Amino acid sequence: MKKFLIILVPFLLSEAKAQEAPEISTEKMNIVKTNVTAYAFRNLNLSFERSINQWFSVNMGFGVMPEGKVPFINSFLSDEDEKRFQNLKVNAMNFTIEPRFYLGKGYGKGFYIAPYYRYSRIESNQFDFYYDYNAANNVTYQVPLKGYGNVQGNSGGVMVGVQFLLTKKQNLVLDLWIAGAHYGSGKGDFSMTSDIILTPDMQAQLKQEIENLDIPYVNYSVETNENGAIIKIDGPWIGFRSGLSLGYRF
Repeated sequence: MKKFLIILVPFLLSEAKAQEAPEISTEKMNIVKTNVTAYAFRNLNLSFERSINQWFSVNMGFGVMPEGKVPFINSFLSDEDEKRFQNLKVNAMNFTIEPRFYLGKGYGKGFYIAPYYRYSRIESNQFDFYYDYNAANNVTYQVPLKGYGNVQGNSGGVMVGVQFLLTKKQNLVLDLWIAGAHYGSGKGDFSMTSDIILTPDMQAQLKQEIENLDIPYVNYSVETNENGAIIKIDGPWIGFRSGLSLGYRF
């Protein structure tokens, strides 16, 4: 009997300690993803999501667009105006941070609402621009200029989506961005310089030509001088988000 008690007491003590020990979560808390639909627009991107608990995580994303033609330029410029911007190319980058609130079981799974902040920067190459100057003697000739500039935007928005964990090991991820939109402000400068001295009349016509471009969703002002023009962008910054990301959970 004494031998039995000597064996039983340590066993009971070990069982009690095991019950008191906190349960260790076996959930995988990290996800690396890329938005595959963005590659159609030359947007190379990568994001990292870290789960904090069942219903909350933080997702951070970074994207770059290598130098190339302005996407959808023919949707907001006429064919004639597009020809004015000869060899115009742009490159871009963005950084996004978004806390995610999951509505279901969580740990990176199910429907979520994600308020977010985004920083964006767009920069052009040195491009050629021209306008038709109507001289007083009824003679019209092209005035060539060289342009260059960049613009930066800070904005905040909200996105809704749903994230699925695929395979039995739940290590493959499909993240569907159902819809998102952001709004903020953008600032930047574009300069256009000419190899010839512009007269006051030439400056006035150049200013009118640039203002008549009427680029949507962009507020800009134009200042001209004898060397060319300076375009100042200072206004709203609007964007939309939708897409499909694939990732790995670990």
